[in-house]
Amino acid sequence: MLVKFNKPFNVMSQFTDKSKKAIERGNLSDFISIPNIYPVGRLDKDSEGLMLLSDDGKLQHKLSNPKNKIKKTYYVQVEGEPKKSDLDSIREGILLKDGITRPADVKIIELPHMWERIPPIRVRKTVPDTWLEIIISEGKNRQIRRMTAAVGYPTLRLVRTKIDNYGLENLMPGDFAIIR
Repeated sequence: MLVKFNKPFNVMSQFTDKSKKAIERGNLSDFISIPNIYPVGRLDKDSEGLMLLSDDGKLQHKLSNPKNKIKKTYYVQVEGEPKKSDLDSIREGILLKDGITRPADVKIIELPHMWERIPPIRVRKTVPDTWLEIIISEGKNRQIRRMTAAVGYPTLRLVRTKIDNYGLENLMPGDFAIIR
């Protein structure tokens, strides 16, 4: 079985949460009650968008193993207006504390059509923001956020829209669909 889920902001990408902050945030069991499925990879609690879940260990391994270089697409709202040279740095690979990232595809996009985030991001009237589409083929911890920060543009909002050939389509936050 393979399930697509649109993970809302402030939801952990696990089915149980025994931490002291569990009351303040949700987890997968608040939205999905299908037995014996497990997340294929992770998505930070402050990130939104597509997660895949499966009961097929081989498929989980195929989609989450970094050696397979599965592409993941993100819409990223950053503070400021990145220059071509900043985006070129992301395209070439950026040195982070845990090594150099693989080259990524990145481009500036128009404001994407999507749901409002709850709570909304902070807005500063004197600082513009820009939307980027970033495609990576690895998954270092908080990689997109660290990449944009490394070139001087902090991430304000991060939404994963695609993993391999699986996209969000019309799933709203908190919704899931069984795709096979």
